[in-house]
Amino acid sequence: MKFSALVLATLLLSPVMEVNAAGGGGSGGGVGATAKVDPVLQAANAAIARKDWSTAQSSLKQALESNAQNADYHNLYAFSLRKAPNPDMDAVFSHYEEALRIDPRHLGAHEYIGEAYLMVGNLAKAKEHLATLDKLCFLPCEQYSDLKEAVAKYQRSHPG
Repeated sequence: MKFSALVLATLLLSPVMEVNAAGGGGSGGGVGATAKVDPVLQAANAAIARKDWSTAQSSLKQALESNAQNADYHNLYAFSLRKAPNPDMDAVFSHYEEALRIDPRHLGAHEYIGEAYLMVGNLAKAKEHLATLDKLCFLPCEQYSDLKEAVAKYQRSHPG
């Protein structure tokens, strides 16, 4: 009986693990543990880890010229734009929205666009993406937890 319960749990959770692996990272990632390594994402993630926003932007912008339908590229490009000094928020939102148009279930894009909405003071839109993550993440996922924490921090610093 224990074995069949374990098999059932594994079958029920395996789609969740696949979604989380392919959904984009909560800290700038776009490649999950089971995904093939994409050299563009690998280089962009390395630049992001160094906070080298211009290098990340340059490599992702070039990649987008040849592969504009890659949600991970749009997500990380928007992330690198948002984290750089004096971000062009119109471009940031445009690329997050494109990532979500391509992949409406992209966990990283939902987290990051929610954080971007907090940057411009739009708590309601951030909460919309938090609610979407709550639905997409069968179990609490890193993206949901990170955005929930960011929303709570925003609310503490902006009472009323």
